[in-house]
Amino acid sequence: MQTQPVVSSGDQQSAGASARKRQDLPFTLADVRAAIPDYCFKPNTARSLAYAFWDVGVVTGLFFLAATVDSWWSYPIYWLAQSTMFWALFVIGHDCGHGSFSKHKWLNNLVGHITHSFILVPYHGWRISHRTHHSNTGSIENDESWYPIEESRYRQMGFLEKGVRYYANLLAYPVYLFRRSPGKKGSHFNPNSPLFKPSERNDIITSTTCLIVMLGLLVAASFTFGLMAVVNLYLVPYIGFVIWLDLVTFMHHSEADIPWYRGDDWYFLKGALSTIDRDYGFINWIHHDIGTHVAHHIFSNMPHYYLKDATEAVKPLLGDYYRKSDVPVWKAFFKSYKDCHFIADEGTGICYQPAEALKP
Repeated sequence: MQTQPVVSSGDQQSAGASARKRQDLPFTLADVRAAIPDYCFKPNTARSLAYAFWDVGVVTGLFFLAATVDSWWSYPIYWLAQSTMFWALFVIGHDCGHGSFSKHKWLNNLVGHITHSFILVPYHGWRISHRTHHSNTGSIENDESWYPIEESRYRQMGFLEKGVRYYANLLAYPVYLFRRSPGKKGSHFNPNSPLFKPSERNDIITSTTCLIVMLGLLVAASFTFGLMAVVNLYLVPYIGFVIWLDLVTFMHHSEADIPWYRGDDWYFLKGALSTIDRDYGFINWIHHDIGTHVAHHIFSNMPHYYLKDATEAVKPLLGDYYRKSDVPVWKAFFKSYKDCHFIADEGTGICYQPAEALKP
């Protein structure tokens, strides 16, 4: 992997310079699109539904198996397996949110609400904020999630704030749903949030209502089957799912040589390339190859089952602009955990720095 050249902030003084910067990649979005076979953009509804039914079937089977065995030794195995399947359900809903599950909007919304509400994710609220992320990936000012902290802000952060951001970040997702990322306002549950347009108000009400219904079902289940049954069968796997979600999304955008851009130096394709593919081993097929992320960021309307084909098609064109890490994920996580703390206050095309890089 190679880092793209740093472009100083002083180079952004004129509209002419900004226009030239928009040509600084040796290929265009149209070039990338032309390199990918057309079938990669055509969702197969039957195939998508097969993945969804498979995930729901496995989740249901694990529920009944764990409830039947109901033993102290079996629950840790169940928690690990079920939390991974909850994460797989999220990825199905993720395709629905991008419209890559099927060509039918009503089916995308139906499956998206079922899969996401079950794991306490507001489908439309998340879909819209995630759209903002995809539209601004790699932008220091405008990215929605996992964007870097500038050095001056990092210096001002207290011990508790740093602890939450850098040492409890694998449990950040529920907080993000209520408060968004630091420095941004709004809630994924509030139809009046600045996240949403007035025309999206009914969508947010629908998703929030679905989530409240799911919470009601969990409360009813705790009275019917007992609180510990709900904790063991649902709550612990849910926490594991949150860890999976935060881990994978953090790893998509946190690497010491991934550049971030300011102002007019940023544009969509350059920002979309500021991500990295990861290999999760045998988990890849379970969570629907979501680690194949570069192609997904360039064209989010591709179904997950074509991402590998699309990636192989564009790798020769992208060259060193394509990033993939073959480092074992947990090892890579701890490295990024250590190395990705802040960025410089100035400049563009800049990368994360570790805490020890702070000058007195």
